[in-house]
Amino acid sequence: MTDAWTLPLADAHADPARAGGKGASLARLAAAGLPVPDGFHVTTDAYRRFVERDGLYSRVMAAVAEVVPDLPGTAQAAASRIAELFARQDVPDEVAAAVRAAYAALGGDEPVAVRSSATAEDRPGISFAGQQDTFLGIDGGDALVDAVRRCWASLWTARAIAYRARNGVDHRDVALAVVVQRLVPAEAAGVLFTVAPTGGAADQIVINAAWGLGEAVVSGRVTPDAFVIEKGTGRLAGQRISAKTVMTVPSGHGTREEPVPDRLREAPVLTTDQAVELARLGERIERLYGRPMDVEWAHGGGRPYVLQARPITGLSPTATGDDAEEWNDSLAGEYLWTNGNLGEAVPDVMTPCTWSLMQIFMGETMPAASLPDHRAYGTIGGRFYMNLSVAATLASAFGTPSRIGTLEQAFGKLPPGLEIPLVPVARWDVVRALGPVAARSLVRVRANQRRLPDFLASAPGRCDALRDRVAELSTPFEMIELWHEVLLPLLTEACHMLEAAGRLGGGALVTVRDDLERLVGESDANAMLSGLGDRDTALASLGPMTGLARLARGEIDRAAYIREWGHRGPHEFEVSTPRPAEDPAWIDARAAALGGTERDAGDLLMRQREAGRDAWRRFRARHPGKVAATRRRIGRWARAAHAREAARSEVVRVFWVIRAFVLRAGEMTGRGDDLFQLTIDEILGLLGTDERPLRRIPARRRAYERYRELPAYPALILGRFDPFAWAAEPGRRTDFYDGTGRETTEVPDSVSGFPGAAGIVEGTVRVLRSPEEGDRLEPGEILVTTVTNIGWTPLFPRAAAVVTDVGAPLSHAAIVARELGIPAVVGCGNATMRLRDGDRVRVDGARGTVTPLSGRPSTEGSPRPASTVIGHHKADG
Repeated sequence: MTDAWTLPLADAHADPARAGGKGASLARLAAAGLPVPDGFHVTTDAYRRFVERDGLYSRVMAAVAEVVPDLPGTAQAAASRIAELFARQDVPDEVAAAVRAAYAALGGDEPVAVRSSATAEDRPGISFAGQQDTFLGIDGGDALVDAVRRCWASLWTARAIAYRARNGVDHRDVALAVVVQRLVPAEAAGVLFTVAPTGGAADQIVINAAWGLGEAVVSGRVTPDAFVIEKGTGRLAGQRISAKTVMTVPSGHGTREEPVPDRLREAPVLTTDQAVELARLGERIERLYGRPMDVEWAHGGGRPYVLQARPITGLSPTATGDDAEEWNDSLAGEYLWTNGNLGEAVPDVMTPCTWSLMQIFMGETMPAASLPDHRAYGTIGGRFYMNLSVAATLASAFGTPSRIGTLEQAFGKLPPGLEIPLVPVARWDVVRALGPVAARSLVRVRANQRRLPDFLASAPGRCDALRDRVAELSTPFEMIELWHEVLLPLLTEACHMLEAAGRLGGGALVTVRDDLERLVGESDANAMLSGLGDRDTALASLGPMTGLARLARGEIDRAAYIREWGHRGPHEFEVSTPRPAEDPAWIDARAAALGGTERDAGDLLMRQREAGRDAWRRFRARHPGKVAATRRRIGRWARAAHAREAARSEVVRVFWVIRAFVLRAGEMTGRGDDLFQLTIDEILGLLGTDERPLRRIPARRRAYERYRELPAYPALILGRFDPFAWAAEPGRRTDFYDGTGRETTEVPDSVSGFPGAAGIVEGTVRVLRSPEEGDRLEPGEILVTTVTNIGWTPLFPRAAAVVTDVGAPLSHAAIVARELGIPAVVGCGNATMRLRDGDRVRVDGARGTVTPLSGRPSTEGSPRPASTVIGHHKADG
């Protein structure tokens, strides 16, 4: 083949400019002697010849010129116009003849794979993988020419157009080649990663495998088997065999899906020898490219084939091959993720040690929340996210799809029109897998609810004694023994107690508020549900605030504060961070800040209790027959809230003990705080003289520091998310990220969210990124931030109102604001995008709105006008 339109597969001229990214990679693999199916390239010259005829190119450019990156509908409109243009355009005769001739030279009598290969594929820092089309099982010259044209058209799908626009890739710079290869008669296929794709070790290869062609694996329609092979040794380090229900097979005119035969569904796709052979190929490919690679493979006729290899993007800000690890579960599939709820408690980028502990925590507190091979939680760029796709799938499987509203109550609002993608798993598989787990959990919960008071009473003393005991240990053996015999059982017990506390009161935490609002309105409902912070039965979340206020007034000393609340702080679940008890400066700064506040926390609590009494009087007058039953329901609400907060406090106290354990291990091994970059199991292995994990510390520390440099990610993430590429976008969204390319939701112009606590306030905005910036908040300003947790509580008495990006009616900001009678709007998603220091706004906590006002100060740092509180506890209706 010497024409301008086609090239042999391994041709030296098959560079990215002529053969596209995929084609150039396959040419390189084939030239290196790797087992790549034979084929040929249809060059970018052929594509250009096609689009330059009859003014097609100019019409395509005119269509994409109308695309606005922030308006998804414009990309869809352009794509529809271009698709019509391509469908009407014939492939030039000379190009069609060259394609047919190359096909005949390949054999011309067997099915082929026809695969798009764009010139913009897999540039540093971004990946275009999967955006253009592939057609499998194409048979015959006419069908092949048509498939080539359809590949060319896929360069202009709405997803591809929008993605290029968002990433600053000029549409004029892209072209499309096509790779045509013999279709491997694959008995099995899948994907191979030369480093574990989610926070794994660089010395392991992970292979995903399923029956049939690889399309079912790549598209996520089947949960594949997973094999982990050690590099160098070829040792099988682990495997997971999944129930594989469907497979993709060739058909007469392409491919089709069919059920996997019963005898193969739960059988391993690969033998150990086959997995090791694939791993050896992966090692060769990694050496060839000099960096971690993602490899698509197939196995047919007793031998493996390499179908594609591309660099794994996202390992560093520029994906240049640095050995920094990638911590990103969003790459696992098209899930919807949220950092609401538990993301409040764990707002930071987690060290590997903390992440390993959080996995224990989640496994014990939510044992029936994950589906087989689909976890209910994960880490995205090192930050904690919950998998709403799994939660919605569980709701649907158990016949309660209407629970979406309940999910929003716990995790925050979804953009209008956004549908939660469900996990492709049969309902019976869900029930069969989780039914026994849920039954065992229910028995354990009921038993632990009876034990909860004794645990809450004894846990502080036990933890204090254990920290002292850890400090006295002198040998690694004693450390290992203490972990297995005492610390891990204590952590498990604390998690189970939190699980039990969280299920006290049934659905009262969600339903009582809604029912009260219908009877008395937002304001009185807030007032009647407050009073959880009475001194005799203080809500644990309010403890640091009231304790610091008492410390500032001289009612207690530092030692008393540390005993009660020294373990609570803004980063309390991150074990690498010192507790307030270890940092006297933190306590001094927070106490001093409270001392300068006109409104004392105790005064605010007293005022809210008075508002509650007034609300109850109005309720008794309007609904005398409902008073007793309502008091019982609110009593269950209060007990459940107290128990949940108290149990969480004791889990945090256990985390403090584990921090002491890791620090002592660092002293014994001479590695200091390096050990926070290891999992708890790796730390135990190191204490047992296994030093292999030490090799991973530099890469993990680099990853940890890089992720920490990034701003907080969006509250909602759909599909695959690259934190570094997102952070580099000038107009990045902080409310919602759509990695599917559909971009079905617009950026809201207004700021609104959940009604957190009723009341109307007009005042000046102060945007804070962390509680450590708290000294910037002037009394009477409106606190605006991404998310709050207990470490923010001491700032609340200074604020006239609180507005957050992340949150829900049961979130920390909402609960504490209601207790203090401070208006709050939570879960806005875009508050920190739309509001700036000095803006004047009206916060309506009952309606969940934040309205801009005129009169923004022109100079940063100028004196702030006092806030105005309007109708703070006026009853609705």
